[in-house]
Amino acid sequence: MKEYLQSNKHKSRARLRVPTAHVAIEAAHAGSMALLDYFRKPLEVRAKGVANYVSEADLAAESAVVQTIQDAFPTHAILSEESHSDRADAEHSWIIDPLDGTNNFIHGIPHFAVSIGYYQSGQGVLGIVTSPATGDWFVAARGEGAWFNGQPIRVGSAQGLEQAMIACGFYYDRDQMMQSTLDTIGDLFRCEIHGIRRFGAAALDLAYVAAGWFDGFFEYRLSPWDVAAGAVLIQEAGGTLSDCQGNPVTLNRPTSVCASNPKLHPKLLEMVGKRIPKISE
Repeated sequence: MKEYLQSNKHKSRARLRVPTAHVAIEAAHAGSMALLDYFRKPLEVRAKGVANYVSEADLAAESAVVQTIQDAFPTHAILSEESHSDRADAEHSWIIDPLDGTNNFIHGIPHFAVSIGYYQSGQGVLGIVTSPATGDWFVAARGEGAWFNGQPIRVGSAQGLEQAMIACGFYYDRDQMMQSTLDTIGDLFRCEIHGIRRFGAAALDLAYVAAGWFDGFFEYRLSPWDVAAGAVLIQEAGGTLSDCQGNPVTLNRPTSVCASNPKLHPKLLEMVGKRIPKISE
């Protein structure tokens, strides 16, 4: 799989022309290789909360990603899940999830990602999501489009929920937020959607919406590093991303997320916005 990851890295790099793209791709590759070195091997794992874990693989991948970026851009801000907390709206900001899908990873499930977003003064410029276990790359840059392993991608064409496959995520909270999510899933099924998928890695869920494989995605609480790269992918693939009340997503605090194609978005928002729980800071 490392060879396939390397091959698709070259295809992806050829598609991006923004000045930071080379560094971002090398950083994503370094993080992906670190994760593959740990995958399905004995791990040291620490619980951060209920069903919320960090492993030595998270930390190794983050170190590899951050070091690559800091070697090239030592003055740039970094916001990452485990150890860096600069502001997302800095002049130059890298927003990183070194292992999205930690729970999948520690259970040996081959569905996890490295997610890197590069932002300038709060505006998304570059988004990269890798799937190390499959060797796949999703990349996008502002004004340049979105790509899967070097091939252009676009959001799907579903115009009604009855035509849609929807993805969702569950936050770690097992009380009100979980119940709101389950109730919304019931509402969506009553709209005769094709189905619900919950794969446990929001960065890949958003990438799949950008590729048109999912028609929509919602989750009631996500962190900036879950969303940053996927937001650029969605935009460049012709999609729409907002919070679950239709407001713009900001990346300096937790947020709800709803993503789909422009025609489906109002209908999906109508369903997911009815039950949105209050998100504490």
